[in-house]
Amino acid sequence: MTHIQPRFGIAALLAALLVSTSAQSAARGPAATASTPAAGSDAEAIKPALSSQAQDIYGRTRQKLVQIRTLLKTQESQSGVGSGFLVSEEGHLITNYHVVSQFALRPDRSRLVYVTDDGQQGPLQLLAVDVVNDLALVKPAKAGELTGRGAIAFRPASQPLPRGARVYSLGNPLDVGFTVNEGANNGLVERSFVPRLFFGGAISAGMSGGPALDEQGRLIGVNVSKNMGGEQVSFLVPAANAEALLASGRRASPITQPAYPTLTTQLMGYQEQLTERFLALPWRSAGDAHYGIPVPQEQFMRCWGQGSRGEAKQTLLYERSDCNMESQIYIGESLMVGFISARHEVYDGSKIGAWRFAQRHSASFSNENFGVRTPQLTGPTCTEGTITRDGLPLRAVVCLQAYKKFAGLYKLGVLVATLDQSDAGAQGRFDAAGVSFANAMRLTQYYLAGFRWITPPASR
Repeated sequence: MTHIQPRFGIAALLAALLVSTSAQSAARGPAATASTPAAGSDAEAIKPALSSQAQDIYGRTRQKLVQIRTLLKTQESQSGVGSGFLVSEEGHLITNYHVVSQFALRPDRSRLVYVTDDGQQGPLQLLAVDVVNDLALVKPAKAGELTGRGAIAFRPASQPLPRGARVYSLGNPLDVGFTVNEGANNGLVERSFVPRLFFGGAISAGMSGGPALDEQGRLIGVNVSKNMGGEQVSFLVPAANAEALLASGRRASPITQPAYPTLTTQLMGYQEQLTERFLALPWRSAGDAHYGIPVPQEQFMRCWGQGSRGEAKQTLLYERSDCNMESQIYIGESLMVGFISARHEVYDGSKIGAWRFAQRHSASFSNENFGVRTPQLTGPTCTEGTITRDGLPLRAVVCLQAYKKFAGLYKLGVLVATLDQSDAGAQGRFDAAGVSFANAMRLTQYYLAGFRWITPPASR
């Protein structure tokens, strides 16, 4: 475990939080499939021949599509590629934020260019971003370019696409040429905090930011990611988010400085919504006979369990649960924020004796990692103490790391272990990436308040 000397004046506040939580006598109730951006590279299976409808959609749309390239300023070599599409007669284009993120964070190092299917190309300006929904609005730097090509219309929000309806995803996969992939609309993804449409079709690398259209050629979503663990499982940003970004950003001045202030404002609003919704949900039971352990609801999380009970060869028996949000906010290649996770393990060491159990349990606690200093994050500031929850003694550690470029946002880690039994116990871990200090404290208090006894020692 990493222990860093107090910094930023928060260690005393963390310690005070542990003290105030220990003083509470009862648990308090609530207040009042992994996907990856498709801008990487991987091979796709051979697709069947396109239908006549798909061919028609592609023929009517191809002149409204562009490939978006990120080039290093010092050379013509591309450092990233994606897709985009026209949404106005003036030349406004929608794409994914992650397609243009290198430029958004370091405009001094890179530049954006577009390339059409007939070879026209030119520089682009970045007008606006929506980092939460992974969208960006760009426009040719030279006035008049891309005019006359038309624009893709938005399907009215009052006409939701039926589940099972055909959808046509377009873009430039793997930098090999523009294409169209057929699939089906499967509605909104269940248990996703950030709304995503489930597209039953393939989105290949390089198609990020391309349009997904209905049979009339109207936009229903923007290609954003695919599930690495399943075939024909891809995701779209709903068209309404793209339409809102066009409305708010079409008259904006070009972004020429690092977009961190804009991203910080958007992330601050997002983490407030996430925290409020999380705190409004009561904890679920872990199902343990002795301990009340806080387990999140699954409205926007998924929990997976495993264990060794019933396996004769095991000596230290355990049960484990991992709960994670599948929606995360992409900032840059090595930075994702905007998510919460929780896990716990329950141990039974009656077969190995008190001394060996204490050794194993302590080692498991000490091996937890709370991060290190990185270019994006400060080193962790931690406080540790022994607290009591409704008579249940707990060892608790609370750590914070500050995001260097996002003032006021922190990465939180909380580790808890029970201390009441010599040959059995429970351990819990709670993490939140990209929350304000105030919300980090609220989440910590809420998590610690979720531990309690189900069966006190005298009753066993």
